Amino acid sequence: MFRNRRAAAIATSTAMVFAGMGVAALETGVASADGTCAISSHAEKSDISTLGIKMTYDKSVNLDSIGVGTTATYKVVIGTTGIGNPYVNTITDYPPAGFTPISASVTAYHLGTGQRTETVTPEPNAGGFKTTSTGWFVNSGNPVTYTVTYRVPTNLSAGQQITSGGIGVAGTVGVSNELPNLTACFTARANTVGESALGSLNNNGLGSADGQTSSTGSVSDIIADAIKKYMGS
Repeated sequence: MFRNRRAAAIATSTAMVFAGMGVAALETGVASADGTCAISSHAEKSDISTLGIKMTYDKSVNLDSIGVGTTATYKVVIGTTGIGNPYVNTITDYPPAGFTPISASVTAYHLGTGQRTETVTPEPNAGGFKTTSTGWFVNSGNPVTYTVTYRVPTNLSAGQQITSGGIGVAGTVGVSNELPNLTACFTARANTVGESALGSLNNNGLGSADGQTSSTGSVSDIIADAIKKYMGS
């Protein structure tokens, strides 16, 4: 009888975790319904410096509703509609104040291998975080993408709209640009039950916050092991 009660309790906790995930998915689509908090923005450059080739710049955040204390991932994409070969050597992303980067990557074209994603270490730069290279090649079929994941501060209020800063790009003359208004916005919300539970597991080294595998296994593996442990005790 005691084992059955413990197993039921674990099953209930498991249901709450995955129910919490469902709530997160439901909330994502409605936070920006009034249209005042856009998760992405776009800019173009076509002047004498681009020699008739249009440069494009995009910035976005991964979700329009993000739990306080979780993570937000911003993506900066630099491209061109021409067949020329501008090179980008520095990209700076300006996140909202208080956001700390925890990981970053660049996806760019490499001769012989095509588009390839590599981990980079973002460096502080005038209130933003930059990555540098000897030069990333850009043409109409090969944009360069800088992706940065930040920890969302816990002092934000649920319902607060969080707008990032813009971007800065350096490289060949045509591609270089400063775009302070190329922003991305999301609405902060309280964590769901699932996020809190999975976040707690992650903080204790028991699995990743998004349910993927870690050095000790996935969340589903941990739950299964817990059930086996309690049923066998």
